[in-house]
Amino acid sequence: MTAAEPGAAQPGDTRRCIIGAVLRIIGRDGVAAVTNRRIAKEAGVSLGSVTYHFATQHDLLRESLLRFVDEETRRFTALADDSRLDRIGLAEAAALVGQVAGGTEFDSEHIAPFELYVQAGRDERLRAAAAECFAAYDRLAARILTALGVADAERLAGTVVALVAGQQLRRLATGSSAADLVDALLLLAKGAAPTAAAPPVPPPGPVSPAGR
Repeated sequence: MTAAEPGAAQPGDTRRCIIGAVLRIIGRDGVAAVTNRRIAKEAGVSLGSVTYHFATQHDLLRESLLRFVDEETRRFTALADDSRLDRIGLAEAAALVGQVAGGTEFDSEHIAPFELYVQAGRDERLRAAAAECFAAYDRLAARILTALGVADAERLAGTVVALVAGQQLRRLATGSSAADLVDALLLLAKGAAPTAAAPPVPPPGPVSPAGR
């Protein structure tokens, strides 16, 4: 076996290049536009390289979704493990989530996951990867809600994630700003966060007999 030539593309590099091309194609034109010939042209690799690394289109879609999931899981797990969240306030929490979710420009590679989530609704083989990604979102949401003193943080985490995902989809479809996402999060969090306890009402005093 001969050693790889200096500067030659390694198998892992070729796979990443192909997956990146798939995400860009999906983001621009949807899942239906993914063909081996188009991938090869977009990635700058031979047609044989595409079929060598990915035997079926399902393999391509699954690996593309998994790459996004891996990156998102790593990023959100690091945020959830940050000890500074223990001291976070309501406004800071909303701003953090708005920054994380709203700070992403909707280029083709970031639109692609929305397409892949819809595709997971059609292809149950993609659902485990999609579920893994949403689990990472849920962990961060639960961590923030717990830090804010919200009861049933684990149960409410999915609702918060659904709100963020819905606002992201709205932002993608309408071009609205990330500020709308922060406002929605503050509205939800204010309703769920504990309020200051009201002062106890003193018991009624003895009632004086009539005429005394």
